[in-house]
Amino acid sequence: MSYRAPSVSPLDSIGDGGHASGEPLSPLDIHRPVKLAKSSKERRLMDTQADLFSVIKTVEQLERAYMRDSISSNEYEAQCTKLIAQFKTIRDALNWTNAQMQEFAGVHNMYCPAALHRLLGTGVPATVEHGGTTDGDLNEAKVIAEAVQHFITAMDSLKLNMIAVDEVYPLLNDVAESLNRALKLPPTYDGKDKVRKWLGTLNAMKATDNLSDEQVRQLLFDLESAYSSFHRCLEG
Repeated sequence: MSYRAPSVSPLDSIGDGGHASGEPLSPLDIHRPVKLAKSSKERRLMDTQADLFSVIKTVEQLERAYMRDSISSNEYEAQCTKLIAQFKTIRDALNWTNAQMQEFAGVHNMYCPAALHRLLGTGVPATVEHGGTTDGDLNEAKVIAEAVQHFITAMDSLKLNMIAVDEVYPLLNDVAESLNRALKLPPTYDGKDKVRKWLGTLNAMKATDNLSDEQVRQLLFDLESAYSSFHRCLEG
């Protein structure tokens, strides 16, 4: 469905102390509740849009708290991952595109640039996009082994024709997270950028969409290139 902002608020039709018809309110009318929705379906739509508004605002505050170092990386990542999942559930329920989500934010004067970047752009927490998860107890050998495993799983899944967005996205997210935990990777390693780019592409698609043959071929090429470069960086 396409989102259309109402030209007149439901409350505007009530006027100042009268019915929509312009007749004065009776004493009984004053205490009568105003129905903003004409049906249960319309009410559910309004509730879902209210949830969307709340999630966007919450993510904006979370992003600002992380920028100010008012929240730890681990706590930020856990909360952000949860909010992103909630956002995607709402988007699927509304059956809206990212462009319609952007329009919704504009219609409601939501100045939330950080949230919209996180939700509509990357679709992953900043700790996955840029790195920054810190854990002094992480074993580097274990991290490298996990990264190798995630690379192989992602590539094998594509070769087995697992090409739906909701199948590919979590696999790439695992690769991105494991690469961010690999502290020995040099700044010149470009595998992270390739994976982040694909996460952004998938985030703009519906969960039920399938990658085209061209996209599958390109993604496999990028993963194999990033995997080979990963090994070279570790050997060097």
